[in-house]
Amino acid sequence: MRLTVRVTPNASNDDIQGRAVDDAGREFLKLKVRAVPEGGKANRAVEKLLAKTLKLPKSAVRVVTGETSRIKGVDIDTEDGSAAARQIEEWMGHGRTD
Repeated sequence: MRLTVRVTPNASNDDIQGRAVDDAGREFLKLKVRAVPEGGKANRAVEKLLAKTLKLPKSAVRVVTGETSRIKGVDIDTEDGSAAARQIEEWMGHGRTD
């Protein structure tokens, strides 16, 4: 599963802030990480935060695009319908009945 995230590095805490939409209508998940954007530290912090929150091994979450950008593509190894997939859908507002 591919997830688009927008990362704020060098924050006061690590946090998943929820879904947002840019001016072009693209959806992403807003994240904050304490790590600085040097030497891939913020990317590793993103992977760790998502893996921990989704209760997945660290190896199941990888930043695959946007390594030096605030907007990143993250591949998450999970099955459709799994607890992790349901959490991602909830964050992104998919599957709503309203």
